[in-house]
Amino acid sequence: MSGALSGPIGATVLGYPRIGPRRELKKALEAYWKGASSADELAQVAADLRARTYRELAGLDSQPISGSYYDHVLDVTAMVDAVPPRFRPHGRREGTALDEYFAMARGTATAAPLEMTKWFDTNYHYLVPEIGPDTPLRLADETPVERVREAVAAGVTAPRPALVGPVTYLLLAKAADEAPEGFSPLARLDELVEVYAQLLAKLADAGAAWVQLEESAFVADRGDEELAALRRAHDRLSGTPDRPRILVTFSYGDPGPALDEVADSRVDGIALDLVTAPQLADRVPALPALREKTVVAGLVDGRNVWRADLAGALSRAATLLGSVGDLAVSTSCSLLHVPYDVTVESTLDPTVVARLAFARQKLDEVVTLGEALRSGTRPSDAAGSAAVAVDEAVRARVAAVAPGDRERPEYLVRAKAQQERLGLPPLPTTTIGSFPQTPNVRRTRADWANGRIDDAEYTRRMRSEIERVIRLQEAIGLDVLVHGEPERNDMVQYFADNLPGFATTELGWVQSYGSRCVRPPILHGDVSRPEPITVDWARYAQSLSSKPVKGMLTGPVTILAWSFVRDDQPLGRTADQVALALRDEIADLEAAGIGIVQVDEAALRELLPPRRADWAAYLDWAVGSFRLATGGASEETQVHTHLCYSEFGDVIDAIDGLDADVTTIEAARSRMEVLADLEAIGYSRGVGPGVYDIHSPRVPEREEIAALIAEAQRVVPGDRLWVNPDCGLKTRGYEEVEATLRAMVEAARAARLRHRGTRR
Repeated sequence: MSGALSGPIGATVLGYPRIGPRRELKKALEAYWKGASSADELAQVAADLRARTYRELAGLDSQPISGSYYDHVLDVTAMVDAVPPRFRPHGRREGTALDEYFAMARGTATAAPLEMTKWFDTNYHYLVPEIGPDTPLRLADETPVERVREAVAAGVTAPRPALVGPVTYLLLAKAADEAPEGFSPLARLDELVEVYAQLLAKLADAGAAWVQLEESAFVADRGDEELAALRRAHDRLSGTPDRPRILVTFSYGDPGPALDEVADSRVDGIALDLVTAPQLADRVPALPALREKTVVAGLVDGRNVWRADLAGALSRAATLLGSVGDLAVSTSCSLLHVPYDVTVESTLDPTVVARLAFARQKLDEVVTLGEALRSGTRPSDAAGSAAVAVDEAVRARVAAVAPGDRERPEYLVRAKAQQERLGLPPLPTTTIGSFPQTPNVRRTRADWANGRIDDAEYTRRMRSEIERVIRLQEAIGLDVLVHGEPERNDMVQYFADNLPGFATTELGWVQSYGSRCVRPPILHGDVSRPEPITVDWARYAQSLSSKPVKGMLTGPVTILAWSFVRDDQPLGRTADQVALALRDEIADLEAAGIGIVQVDEAALRELLPPRRADWAAYLDWAVGSFRLATGGASEETQVHTHLCYSEFGDVIDAIDGLDADVTTIEAARSRMEVLADLEAIGYSRGVGPGVYDIHSPRVPEREEIAALIAEAQRVVPGDRLWVNPDCGLKTRGYEEVEATLRAMVEAARAARLRHRGTRR
């Protein structure tokens, strides 16, 4: 072993944004996928971004070394050669390693991509490994070693490669399709650990003093077998000759008994999230084994954008001195979840900016804490110097909410009234909301925002696009239409731009998955809705067709989940403020003649706490806020909701509790796994399990869609079954969308005929 993390006290972070401050990697990826640039050009952009990161992190005592083209979990899959056989139909790699990597991420004409789901309780998505008894596990890719050599050559004195730990990797995996019933990917742990052991030796030889292994799967509930596996894996890795020192990280929560297991193992350091789980600071002195280890105290919030309480953080850090071998201060998790730099924002209110710290500012906070601990001085601290915007009318309205405000008439009463109004056929077809956003659409929004066109011209162009989308849907034969959302830059930011209490950024980009980036709004004060937001667009779209057109809203939980939210009051109270704003919008949509309103709660599962003991409290306010938003809708208004890319079984009762008339759910990429959960609880309202994976560019055949519909019909009666894509179509192109929607409608019509035949 060689090197130390920091000396007595050091400063570091657990990761850094990688997409580029101006989304340079996103643009390079999409150019490469379109064939507009070469692999060498893509590699150069990525290398330039890594070099920039090395320079920005130069003030730290140890630098995490990572960087990914798409996803850090997928990186491990490629590294250990755990490639599902559908990507090697002839038993060998076809094309380059990079082509195979992107095939697993995005799919091919003949192979569906890896399933995608949420990374713990964040808005980052990872690609789920598929592990079976015969899945290859070998060190097939040495990119982490190459990255360390690159960092050393760039002058980084303490490079620390950051990887998903072997136990977490397998716990986040799913059993491969060909695996026998009851097989657990964890059964392959010992083989995988040997691959990691080989890697450790190579990393040490390349100049890595430490290696960071993320084992955050243990902030969730884990059994004795899994805890024993964690101890076994890290005892084995710690026994690797000539290895770097091992830092095991537990981000996003309290690792519970896993902390004891790792503390008693031979690893050299442990990183703890003292922002999400501040109580961990009290456990450290009770673990004598930590007096021989480095403890990295995660004191700066890596997931939110508020400035740290440096004095409070310093006090918590000081309590650890004397209870650990060496102490370092850090972020609570990787800074992957926050934007790059608040100083480039020119339009934010200065009183809001005074409360903010993006990744670059969080680096400064960590360095300041380290210096304060070394010198014994108190850091200057301006956090909280700007007051939260207060609206007493909003607070009074929330306080006056009664239980009946969250209730609608019984579902069977509603269903009868809605069918009389809408007259929909069995297995009605629809889409989730957005249609492809063409360059012309984006240019129109930019021209309007920059004053190059006036309001009248903007409205004319947007109405023209809405009419085009309506006519296309009618030609395809969809039963329930959408206006396509051309006026919306993002399903959350659009509402934030129109709701007091929110601020939006110019360059606050955060990676969601692959090349997909979002600019999460900043919810900094009390929320209200002074005037309608979506009504004019919905009214116009409905005027173009005799078919029903859905009004499209984003739900309160998803708005919170995909924003940086104020931390001075309970989340449930903030959610109710947003819910009341949406309740007013629904009332105005109804008055405008809209008969179907979709309130997306794509992120319902996302905010679920890691520990089951905390679920009930969260779901109580989450479900309650949705019901507050929709509780004022009349019985003949059909309320839809939409959920995507999560493990739905954990929240299936809560999905039922939302009491939506129709729930559309991601299902194609996970091969209809949600159906078993719906069947288990006897779900009795309308449901649309997605039959088209929109996160992949592949165009599924009609037969593939028909097979998914048939599987859904096995569980859901045709008079309650909807046929729809997994999610909105914003990121896709019209050529692939039109082809797939036509195939979807044809498959639904055939299934409808079979349904009618079985009922005669």
